[in-house]
Amino acid sequence: MKCAVISGATGAIGTALITELIQKNIEVLVLCRNGSERNANIPKHRLVTKMCCDLKDFEALINDSGKEYDVFYHFAWMGTTGDARNDMFLQNLNVKYALDAVKLAKRFGCKTFIGAGSQAEYGRVEGILKPETPTNPETGYGIAKLCAGQMTKGLCAQMGLEHIWVRVLSVYGPNDTPNSMVMSTVNKLKAGVVPEFTKGEQLWDYLYSGDAARAFYLLGEKGVSGKTYVLGSGKAKPLKEYIKDIQALINPDCELRLGAIPYSDKQVMHLEADITELVKDTGFEPLTRFEDGMKNLI
Repeated sequence: MKCAVISGATGAIGTALITELIQKNIEVLVLCRNGSERNANIPKHRLVTKMCCDLKDFEALINDSGKEYDVFYHFAWMGTTGDARNDMFLQNLNVKYALDAVKLAKRFGCKTFIGAGSQAEYGRVEGILKPETPTNPETGYGIAKLCAGQMTKGLCAQMGLEHIWVRVLSVYGPNDTPNSMVMSTVNKLKAGVVPEFTKGEQLWDYLYSGDAARAFYLLGEKGVSGKTYVLGSGKAKPLKEYIKDIQALINPDCELRLGAIPYSDKQVMHLEADITELVKDTGFEPLTRFEDGMKNLI
């Protein structure tokens, strides 16, 4: 890989991936949303070029750079939090935009399309998530991610592109969204606000964004076309233990109200990735302990 395109690159994984590619001396074209404050998160480097365009512009975007790119990483997605996750019309648009991204990748000379899926594609599963685990999404977001993965795979086959789909579990790190569990806990503890949680008995699998970025880089180099991979650390522990780790780093004396919030009706109680295929195909290995990743974030 010499040149890559990334859409939706202002979050924890996207910005970490840009840094990873820079370290590998790979040129990066970043497609970023017009006017977004988060564009400031994009690393500034001679190898990084920004092109401002909204998702709706993907359909007509032309490559007038004279360059051809190798891999297209598609992270851009609308309605990832709150009520928007069940806005069916919005989520349906995301599927169209993912298909537009495949056609864009072809116009920009890419040979491989790598899409960021989600654990939400599985729904609630009591057990470890594998690529072949049956999918039963319960939100519009999960349904749309599943649909986007399947439809982009079909379109890539029609257009002669390699296709890799990555179902991402819980990633934390710099430039994470402020309403994630990790970031909201960090912000409340820093402000001296007592955070409230469920009992925290859920078994959860957290992966540091730098490790996630390295996995996406390796998939661009060694991933097997047509495969779906599950991305996590491969290990899970109760959510309350992560919360206590964050507390110890920021405000050890602050009260934690575990159990103050009831579990939701559709609470996922076990979220753990089987990364066997990812390790076998790419040699990926998670390197960052949760405590060390949190120190970097803080």
